Amino acid sequence: MTVMHDGQQTFTMGQAARELELRTGELELAIQLGAVRTVPAGNTARPGPAHHRRRVPAGEIDRLRSEPDYPDAFRERIRTVGTTEAAALMGIGPGRFLRLTKSGCFAPVRFYVNRYGALVWLYLASEVALFTRREPEALHANTPAAVRTMLDAGQDWRARQWRGRRVAQLMGQAADAWEEAAVIAAVLPPEEFASVVPDPAERAVLRGLKPHFASVITATAAARESFESVLTAEEFDEVLWYRVNLSRAVARARTAAPHRTRSVTGGPGAMPRRRRPTAPAGPERRRPSAPHTGRKRPSWTTETSSLPSRS
Repeated sequence: MTVMHDGQQTFTMGQAARELELRTGELELAIQLGAVRTVPAGNTARPGPAHHRRRVPAGEIDRLRSEPDYPDAFRERIRTVGTTEAAALMGIGPGRFLRLTKSGCFAPVRFYVNRYGALVWLYLASEVALFTRREPEALHANTPAAVRTMLDAGQDWRARQWRGRRVAQLMGQAADAWEEAAVIAAVLPPEEFASVVPDPAERAVLRGLKPHFASVITATAAARESFESVLTAEEFDEVLWYRVNLSRAVARARTAAPHRTRSVTGGPGAMPRRRRPTAPAGPERRRPSAPHTGRKRPSWTTETSSLPSRS
């Protein structure tokens, strides 16, 4: 079905993938990285948040197909590599590469669960190459003492780095303040979510707006457990960071779109609910990019940069 946005034809994800000669998974990743611009689908019969209802404008497809060496050059920009291939690109051993990623040097862009229930992380080849050029001393120098201590204690930043990156991506697609809050709420443990949002009606709204974080096959109980572990914040400082930001996001949502909760509690004529006092929202709308950790990183660690958005 043809859907127009600002007078321009748009395509579903499946249609756009065919037009762009990409696999569905390639297009999904490209959209997450901001390499393909999407627009809201508008008013449709499909329920759920705007994250689930994105379409690709015809003009965006024309722009991409007019790029030199398309689609090969484009595929190279979004190519992902596992640990062994990434280590080979950097000219180091897999063990050294694992230490770099576990200590938070750059974030994975994807993951899957293998048949043994183990997580397998994937990285952008372009980001691996960028880190190699920017931080050559990190490839062969002795691991800083602070990093060794962290790794010896079992710290692993891969999941939290992926969460921070994905939260920022999804918040960039949110249609309103409630959808922004739903993104943050989705990564908090249930008891933490309930503590920050004590109102059952508000929790119901946020659960109904929960975005799609990842497409992962979870055929076994072990796979499902591994998958859920990636989606949920665990360490104290990360949980605290999301709690603070969820509280702020919900405060903004209550002011900006109070009608969201009325539909849950019986419509405009429903009795108003008593809410706990909340701190006033700041003047600006802040969107997190990655959780603040409170730890001092070694000088050779860097933040991951994603492909630039194109508008």
